[in-house]
Amino acid sequence: MGGKESNVVQRAGLIGMVIALLAGLLFLAVTSLWGGYPAVARYGGAVWVSLLTWIITMPVLAPWLKRKQLG
Repeated sequence: MGGKESNVVQRAGLIGMVIALLAGLLFLAVTSLWGGYPAVARYGGAVWVSLLTWIITMPVLAPWLKRKQLG
């Protein structure tokens, strides 16, 4: 893997992590404001949403950033 490709993957990972953390915080805020969910469900759900969001965004962001950098 070349230097530029590695940089793109690292940037995609960082951007994906930020998006995932924001999604988890949004989930936590919504479940805290609406509904009587127990704390373990709110925090566990926030972690789960963050993890899934990061897994989903990584394969989407890396090629998109690579095309954007090359083009």
